[in-house]
Amino acid sequence: MLNTLIYSAPFSPFFNIQREIPMHPMLNIAVRAARKAGNLIAKNYETPDAVEASQKGSNDFVTNVDRDAERLIIEVIRKSYPKHTIITEESGELAGEDQDIQWVIDPLDGTTNFIKRLPHFSVSIAVRIKGRTEVAVVYDPMRNELFTAVRGQGAQLNGYRLRGSTARDLDGTILATGFPFKLKQHATPYINIVGKLFTQCADFRRTGSAALDLAYTAAGRVDGFFEIGLKPWDFAAGELLVREAGGLVTDFTGNHGYVLSGNIVAGNPRVVKAMLASMREELSEALKR
Repeated sequence: MLNTLIYSAPFSPFFNIQREIPMHPMLNIAVRAARKAGNLIAKNYETPDAVEASQKGSNDFVTNVDRDAERLIIEVIRKSYPKHTIITEESGELAGEDQDIQWVIDPLDGTTNFIKRLPHFSVSIAVRIKGRTEVAVVYDPMRNELFTAVRGQGAQLNGYRLRGSTARDLDGTILATGFPFKLKQHATPYINIVGKLFTQCADFRRTGSAALDLAYTAAGRVDGFFEIGLKPWDFAAGELLVREAGGLVTDFTGNHGYVLSGNIVAGNPRVVKAMLASMREELSEALKR
């Protein structure tokens, strides 16, 4: 049986009117977990002396807050769904008896921003059932913005229906991206792609949280997004948000290889088509995935 939740948010001309949203039971749990983790993250942001950071790879950091937020999310999920499988950035796969249902979690997407005290990061939670993402939550605890989606029911921000950009081509568009700081062997073709797109779009944004970049694409705050080498927990929730807001998500050749490669292009169909056409001649063989 579906629960019903009515979100409240200030009126905005960019969203449709507020409406009663039937809640998928797993969305309800995902929202609860995201808010609980987000509250912990926001509290620790105000007490930076309590944050302990360590390096887990080249230009890749983790903090005690990442781990504590992940633990809280897992506790909330396990309380309601003890048999489900959980895949997290910090702990990897926590196999459950039910392998068909997977919770894909990034407890703190934008850890470097958090460490540097840039208030732009998020909690990302997605639920995959038999390989398809059915539920998505991206929560920005600093702005109290809750992006949610259920397959076939659209995407919302604090209960207001989202639709992506209406741009017809790249002229005047704002594109979000993230530089391949962990994959610098791709720096040259990536910079070439950026240069090619820059001659056709208005400007770029590089925010440091792929989950929020995808959420902002779904909300029409940016017109498109591209990045390479993302992990499933980086894009699982954001991908569904974009699709449910009327957008497309592809790899750099317009196919679905991004599930394995993490090379993603997202936006409305016309923007994605224009981005792919612009990028095509600059792709190295490694990026044609």
